[in-house]
Amino acid sequence: MPKRQPNESLARLLDEADWTYGQLASAVNRTGAERGLRLTYDAEETLDRLEHQAAGRTVRIGAGDVAVVRSMTDRIADILDELGGAHARPMAAAFLVNSVASYLRADGHDAVKKDMRAAASDLVYLTGWMAMYERAHGLGQRYYRQALGLAKAADDQVTYCRTLRGMALQAANLRHANKALELADSAAEAAPSAGPRLVAFLRGQQAHGAALVGDRRQAFSRLRETEAALAKADTRRDAIGGYDQAAYFFHQSAVLHALGDVPGSITAMQASNRVRPPKEKQGNAHANGLLAQRQFEVGHVEAACATWHAFLDDYATLSSSRADEHFDIMRRRIRPYLKNAKVRELNDRAREMARQKAAA
Repeated sequence: MPKRQPNESLARLLDEADWTYGQLASAVNRTGAERGLRLTYDAEETLDRLEHQAAGRTVRIGAGDVAVVRSMTDRIADILDELGGAHARPMAAAFLVNSVASYLRADGHDAVKKDMRAAASDLVYLTGWMAMYERAHGLGQRYYRQALGLAKAADDQVTYCRTLRGMALQAANLRHANKALELADSAAEAAPSAGPRLVAFLRGQQAHGAALVGDRRQAFSRLRETEAALAKADTRRDAIGGYDQAAYFFHQSAVLHALGDVPGSITAMQASNRVRPPKEKQGNAHANGLLAQRQFEVGHVEAACATWHAFLDDYATLSSSRADEHFDIMRRRIRPYLKNAKVRELNDRAREMARQKAAA
């Protein structure tokens, strides 16, 4: 019997995720149960299947393997929220290369192979979103195109339209207003008979796209549709493509800012911050970075300093290119105002944090 070779890439991945093989097996069983499957994997069996896959031996995939991919995707999404994309994206890329790629080549029942493509498309979409968020836009576009192909092959219209919506967000971030609206509308048109949370997820991006092209009437109409759909949604929180009150207020803030209502956008962002879960540190940091810039824009220097302190609270433990960008903007913006005591206090804290980040 050939000696089993250790899957070092998987071991590193689980170590970064702070998971044991037993925890992975439990998560797989739990994910399967949520999808109506009765799975009984233990740590040894999970390790055995993954080692066979890593060694290049043919594996006939089953429902449990699909659950592995979905469980790891959920965990990577949690790590993204808690630690930032610079930690989460390499983990996702490693799992795609070392495990998911082999699963996609493996044999199995047609229904299982279709489910695997759908699960993989979710992870590829998430990886593309992280690349976009970390400002690696070309890489993000390549992941998004792969996610679209996998979703289409799996007849997974939810991930297909969600990926188009991600592409719309990327276009908005790059200031391609017309393309942002076009992609947001395409995402909505591609949606199946969507539940209310997905409708809200899509309409919110349509609202932002309309605001970017200056269509005030359509932007506010889409916001009303977003709010109405969200009011009908259940309380479930999806790791991928979720949408909640914090996201709605964030979209409202983006719409108002694009239409020139900076004070209104500040109020909406503050509402978003009040209802966002504290564990979503990356989201909190991004929202506070934008909020402080807008407060500064209207001359509320000391309020902006307080918001930037809240940003630094999260930034201290994040590894994220987007957060680094907010940090750099903060330091540039406050430099001419160092005669203000609140600004000097913030500047001193920022200098110390820059030193700590450089030494890490």
